[in-house]
Amino acid sequence: MNLRIPLAGLALALALTGAKAGETIRVAIGTQDTTINCATGGLLIRELKLLEKYLPRDGKYKDVTYDVQWKNFTSGAPLTNEMVADKLDFGAMADFPGSLNGAAHLKAGRKSIFLSVLSGSTIGSGNGIVVPTESKVQSLAELRGKQISVPFASTSHGMLLRALKAQGIDPEKDVNIVTQAPEVAGSALQANKIDAHADFVPFADLFPYRGFARKILDGAQANAPTFHGTLVSAEYAKQYPEIVVAYLRAAIEANRLIAAEPEKYSELIAKVTGIEAEVNYLFHGPLGLQTRDFTWKPEYRQALATSIDTLRILKRHDSDLTADTFIDDKYIRAAFQQSGLDYDAQLKHYDKLPLKANDHLTGKPITEFKRVAQVWVEGEPLVRHYASPENAFADARKVTAAGRKIRVIFAHDDNLGIKLLANQAWFAADAKGQLHAFLLKDAATAWASANKGKVVDYAAARDTTVRVASAR
Repeated sequence: MNLRIPLAGLALALALTGAKAGETIRVAIGTQDTTINCATGGLLIRELKLLEKYLPRDGKYKDVTYDVQWKNFTSGAPLTNEMVADKLDFGAMADFPGSLNGAAHLKAGRKSIFLSVLSGSTIGSGNGIVVPTESKVQSLAELRGKQISVPFASTSHGMLLRALKAQGIDPEKDVNIVTQAPEVAGSALQANKIDAHADFVPFADLFPYRGFARKILDGAQANAPTFHGTLVSAEYAKQYPEIVVAYLRAAIEANRLIAAEPEKYSELIAKVTGIEAEVNYLFHGPLGLQTRDFTWKPEYRQALATSIDTLRILKRHDSDLTADTFIDDKYIRAAFQQSGLDYDAQLKHYDKLPLKANDHLTGKPITEFKRVAQVWVEGEPLVRHYASPENAFADARKVTAAGRKIRVIFAHDDNLGIKLLANQAWFAADAKGQLHAFLLKDAATAWASANKGKVVDYAAARDTTVRVASAR
C-alpha cells in the first residue's frame, strides 16, 4: 500500500514492519460511549462501520483478515488496565486518565502514544461542578467546609483542584473531597447525600438537564484547557502504522458526518448510550459547549503536561513521562493528508462548529452570535435557531400555545460564550427587554448593575414579551 506520506518517521516504520500474508490482525478498540465527546473516536465509528471502510486491503494487507473488537468502558482506568495487559490496541480518554495510561505503560516496560485530540475546550468548558437542585449554594466559594465528590484522577478532578485554589480554598483542609463515580454521584445528588459533585463530559450538564442538579461552575471559569483524545499501543503502531492511520481517517469521517447532521447523530448517540439527544446536541451542535478538534494545539499539549505534573504531585505516578515524549502527531498528520485536509491550517483554527442559519422567527440571517438561542421542538428533526433569547422564547410560546411540546431551549453565556441549558440560566434584561444569558446569578447581577438592567430567572425571561420585527 503506497501511503504517499512525506513523513520520514512513518515512512521508515512502513519499510521495516507490516502485515504478513494470511495473517489475522486484531484491531481492539476501547471506547467510553457515555463520555460523549469521545463519539468520533469510538461510538460513531463502530455504529456506522467506518473503520471497515478505511482499513488497508492491498499491498502487504491484501490477504489479511481483520478481527475488529470493541469494548465499552465507563472510565479510563479499566480501559488502561486492558491496554497495559495487551487486550486492547486503541483507547479513548481524557488528559488526566490518559496521563495515567502513559505512566502505566512505562511502569510495565511498554509505551503508549497519545495520537490525537478528539474533542475539547481550550478554555476548559465541559468539566463542571453541580449541587443538588434545592441547594442554597450559588458559587464555589460557598462550598468551603462542605463535602465535594469527584471521580479521582479524572480531568474533572484536576479542574476541581485548580478552581478551589483559585478561590483561596485549600483542597486538603477547607473542603472534604471524596471519590465518586458519575453513576453513583447521580443518586447521591438526588438524595442530598453530597453537597456538590465535580465531573467531566457530559455529567455536569446531564444531571442539570435531568432536573436533579444545578451547575455552579463551568470549567471555562477556571480557564483550564481540557480534552479527550485517542491513544494506541506504541508496539502496535510500529507494527501496523497503516491501520493507525486508517482508524484516524475513520474518526475524521465521523467528525464530518456529525458536523453535517448534528441532530441526526445526537439521536444515534442517545439510542446507544441513553444520554439524551438534547445533551448530545449541547456539545456536538453548532457553537457547542466543546469543540471537536483533532489537532495538537499548544493549549492541549499544555493541558497534558499539567495533568502529568498534577498526578505526579498527587503521587498517582512517579514515571518520567512528559507530554513531548507521549504525543506523536505523525499519524494524525498522515490521516489529514490522506483525507485531503490541511493539518497546519486546522492547528491555527480555534472557531467552534459554525452556525449558518436564519432566525426562525424573523427570517433574517443570523450574523451576531453572542445572544444566539435555539429551540428543539418535539417531532421536528432539526433545531430552530434565533438571533436572541427573546426571539426564541416568543417562538416557543407560539409552539406551546399550539399544543406542541418543547424538547429543550439553549442560550449562550454572555461572558463565557458557552452554550447553556436555558432553564438552568440566569438572565439580565436591559431597558428594551433584550435578554442576556448567564450561567451564574452573580454574573447576571453584575451585568444588570453595569447596564441599568434587571435580573430575571428563566421563568420570567421565558414570559418576557418583546416586539419582534418580522421579515416575513
